[in-house]
Amino acid sequence: MADIRTALYWAFVWVGGFAVLGYMIGPILLALLMSFNDGATLAFPPKGLSLRWYQALLDPVQSEPIHTAARNSFETALATVVVVTLITAPAAFALARAPRRFAGTVEPVLLAPLVLPSLVYALAALLALSLLGLGPSFWAVLIGHSAVFAPLMFRTVLGLAQRMNPALEEASSTLGASRLRTFLRVSLPGIAPGIVAGAFLVFMQSLDNVSVTLFLGEPGRTMLPLRLFSMLEESLDGRVAAVSGLLILAAALLLVTIQRFAGRKDLR
Repeated sequence: MADIRTALYWAFVWVGGFAVLGYMIGPILLALLMSFNDGATLAFPPKGLSLRWYQALLDPVQSEPIHTAARNSFETALATVVVVTLITAPAAFALARAPRRFAGTVEPVLLAPLVLPSLVYALAALLALSLLGLGPSFWAVLIGHSAVFAPLMFRTVLGLAQRMNPALEEASSTLGASRLRTFLRVSLPGIAPGIVAGAFLVFMQSLDNVSVTLFLGEPGRTMLPLRLFSMLEESLDGRVAAVSGLLILAAALLLVTIQRFAGRKDLR
C-alpha cells in the first residue's frame, strides 16, 4: 500500500510539474515560432519560415513608431530601476537591522503594492493627480512604476540583508571604518546579488506594464506595450511577434548573465 501511495505521489509530482512547465513555456515557444511566420499576418501554424518580420521590425522607416515607443519604454524602465535602487535598497537594509517588532509591522506595509492591483492603483493615482491640478506625464509614470514595483527589489534585498552576519559590520567598525565605508566595503557586496536580481525584475515589469502606463502616461509619449496592443487591434501585424521574440531573447540572455556573474546561490 505504501508503494502504491509513493508511486501515485511521484506520478502526481512529475505529471503536474510537466503540465505547469508546459503551460509556462508553451506560449513562449508559440510566440517565437509565430515570429518566423512567412504569412502576411500573425497565424499558427506558420505558412513558412522567414525572417521578414524581423527585417521589417529593424527597418528605421517602416518601424519608426515602434522604435520610438521602445526607446520611451526603455528610458522609463531604466529610470525606474535607478529610482527604486536608490530608495529601496537602503530601506531594505535598514529594516533588516531594525528591531524585529518594528520590522514585522512595517514590512507588510512596504509589500502592500504587490497585492494591490496595478489597475486600481493607476486609476487612484490619476484621480489624485487631477485633484492636485496635474496631469499624466513622464514623471507620473516614473513615480507610479517605482511605487508599484519597488517591493520586488525590497524583497530580494531584504532576504539577503537578513541572512548577513551583523558581526562582520561590527568588526569593520571596531577596526576604525566609518559607517559609510563599512556599508560600501562589507554590507553592499553582501546585498549586491539581491540588488541585481531586483533590478532585473523591476526593469522587466516596468517595460511590460500596461495599466500604470495607460492611465499616467502623457498622450504624446507612446510606450511599447500600448503600441503593440494598438497594432494587434488594427491588423495583427507580424512585427508584434518579432518584438516578442527579441524581448524573450533579451530577457533570457540577461537572466543567464545575472546567474553567471552574481552567482546562483547568492540569488536564492
